[in-house]
Amino acid sequence: MTAQQQLSEGLSHHRAGRLPEAKSCYLQVLAQQPNHAEALHLLGLLAQGEGKLDEALSLMRRANELRPNNPSFLSNMGNVLAAKGQFDEAVNCYQRAIQLKPDFAGAHSNLGSALKDLGRHDDAMQEYRRAIALNPNLAEAHINLGDILTERGQLDEAIEHLAHAIRLNPAFARAQCNLGVALQRKAQIERAMDCYREAIRLDPNFAKAHNNLGIALRETGNLAQAIAECLKAVQLQPDFVDGHWSLALALLLSGDLNRGLAEYEWRWQRKELPWTWRKFPQPRWDGQPLKEQTLLLFAEQGLGDTIQFIRYLPMVKQRVRKVVLACPSELKRLILPIADGCEVVEFGRDLPAFDVQCPLPSLPLVFGTELATIPTEVPYLPADETAARRWAQRLGDSGAMKIGIAWAGSRRHPLDRQRSMPVAAFAPLANIPGITLFSLQKGEPASEFSQRPAEMNLIDHTSELADFADTAALIHNLDLVISVDTAIAHLAGAMGKPVWILLPFAPDWRWMLGRDDSPWYPTMHLFRQTISGDWGEVIQRVADSLRNR
Repeated sequence: MTAQQQLSEGLSHHRAGRLPEAKSCYLQVLAQQPNHAEALHLLGLLAQGEGKLDEALSLMRRANELRPNNPSFLSNMGNVLAAKGQFDEAVNCYQRAIQLKPDFAGAHSNLGSALKDLGRHDDAMQEYRRAIALNPNLAEAHINLGDILTERGQLDEAIEHLAHAIRLNPAFARAQCNLGVALQRKAQIERAMDCYREAIRLDPNFAKAHNNLGIALRETGNLAQAIAECLKAVQLQPDFVDGHWSLALALLLSGDLNRGLAEYEWRWQRKELPWTWRKFPQPRWDGQPLKEQTLLLFAEQGLGDTIQFIRYLPMVKQRVRKVVLACPSELKRLILPIADGCEVVEFGRDLPAFDVQCPLPSLPLVFGTELATIPTEVPYLPADETAARRWAQRLGDSGAMKIGIAWAGSRRHPLDRQRSMPVAAFAPLANIPGITLFSLQKGEPASEFSQRPAEMNLIDHTSELADFADTAALIHNLDLVISVDTAIAHLAGAMGKPVWILLPFAPDWRWMLGRDDSPWYPTMHLFRQTISGDWGEVIQRVADSLRNR
């Protein structure tokens, strides 16, 4: 049999999925003609399919050296380079293929994917659009363009492209899964879950689809099913970081701190950690007593998280001789009393030498915290007495109930649009006789103060609040704090002040489900949305409670 006949037979086996037979044929071709470029290239494709990327790349390089002007060879070698994470080289291969064949839709689509992995999303979108213009039936390009559009919040167009990919290939599980993501971000959660379930039907071992279904179930309050789906995801793919993260949030929301806190440590493996300050080479502290070594504790997440977990510092000091605490400047003066004996360093300053380290949100795990053993003694962050007296004189005593309000959290929070509300939503409270409202809102949302309804009486002293110690001194003189889920709520709780927190239907894990109190803060009362997105009903219940009070 000639080499060409062997190659043809190998291709027939290859197309039919008889890969060992195909490999045997290609090897026989090379036995006759060691420099047969197509046989080398096809063997490279087989090696790539087996996950042998180094072998695949070596074979494809040889094929491209023999036939340097073959656009398919170049594009496929780009795929191997991209799979190895060598995206710059992959881009070069795709661009060379396109130079040779400008209407090569697949190469444009693959180039878009490599550019996306390099963070060049605008360029990636251009390539996907070119691929679709050249071949409107290229489902992969529609999916990839839809993914970027979803990330950018252009949800209607994203849904259009992802739905088109499904029409082109109804059995495309990834398209179903990604359409679910776009629908979920558009708050069409039931349709999103239908997509995830269809993706799982098409591919029962699709870990990402199980995980996404788990997230959606968590957001609808179906925690038992959510946990089951997230567990399935990490069983299918044990190193699936986002799966472990989703499992952690579902377990913690259910109140299972024992398992949830262990899974919560997977957050450090995530690609995107917008809250993380730094990673350190020093070993993580495991809670063992340290007589000679120095421990670095550092704030890792938002200001509210730091306030919540700083409660563990007295327990740490019982086990560690020397503690360095790194924290945001806004919190330094507030936490100095509880950090007595520690060296407190603001973010951005040089750190002294230390031997071991631990982020504050990992302390509940270090101390084996369960719901019944959460340290709940308050206040653990008291206001400065001198500053509090000054505010007492400023505010006077009109006989009215003094209530501080905060209507929004940080805009950088990934779920801020669910947990925050406009200042006008609090207007019904201002009409209740016998109360005076004070703004505690800081940051970008504070600019909404001027947009409040004309009849809404709201006193604003926030320009005089330089940090959280100043805010604590003002809160000390209030009778009640009413806040959405933000640092102000944590501060009032840590001070032992009465605080009512307004929660979205799918709250952060620490507030759990089905209860109106918090195991973290004994003076806190929770008002939850009963319908997703409906703050009006929540405010009405708050107003009724104030009138009864």
